[in-house]
Amino acid sequence: MMLLVDAGNTRIKFGWHDGQQWICREDISHEALGAVNFTRFGTPHRILVAHVASEPVRLRLLQMLVPWMDRTEWLKAEFERCGVRNLYADPTRLGADRWAAAIGAWHRVKGACVVVSAGTATTVDAIDEHGSFLGGLILPGHGLMQRALASGTAALPLAEGQCVPFPQNTHDAIETGIRYAQAGAVERFRGQMPFGTTVVLSGGSASALAPLIAPPRLDFPNLVLEGLLNIVRSET
Repeated sequence: MMLLVDAGNTRIKFGWHDGQQWICREDISHEALGAVNFTRFGTPHRILVAHVASEPVRLRLLQMLVPWMDRTEWLKAEFERCGVRNLYADPTRLGADRWAAAIGAWHRVKGACVVVSAGTATTVDAIDEHGSFLGGLILPGHGLMQRALASGTAALPLAEGQCVPFPQNTHDAIETGIRYAQAGAVERFRGQMPFGTTVVLSGGSASALAPLIAPPRLDFPNLVLEGLLNIVRSET
């Protein structure tokens, strides 16, 4: 049994895989981590963690995984893994979540793609047709943009509007502006890639962004877990 963990800035996603299929996948808050039973489907023989959360979360995970430290790896980006070459100026500085997502996208598309993870932050990364990770963007995610407008201005609310073509109230204007800004960054970035490059879209805010992304587009519930699975499978 493989245990794969994606410890993100806001949520922790994890899943058990038996080598043939996902047995279970869960998505919890940081505060709920202590109640998780990592042996509920048997003792894991391989554990792979992509961690970008806070230090307290890392220490809590370390404590919970102590019994299996000999079979646990904390993923770090490197120059090459699973057929993906990392062209970051310093490959080790790339976030483990972006690295895992890139590997997951490459193994799904097997061609040039733009990898979008829409979470607390939105990351937009490029992989060429040879499997080289070219680099990418980091911008505030949907929720961060909402809160920045609400906290940084005197008159704008924490919007709960709709995305509409011509907003005619403040809430819709904010919601539409945020979604257009996110989608515009993705499409502007894709414009630097060959025509017809697929966008691989994942993350908690992906559903808000998806309608504004032109095809070809491939939707994934959790691309980081998929990348972690690809890594473990390549080593067995």
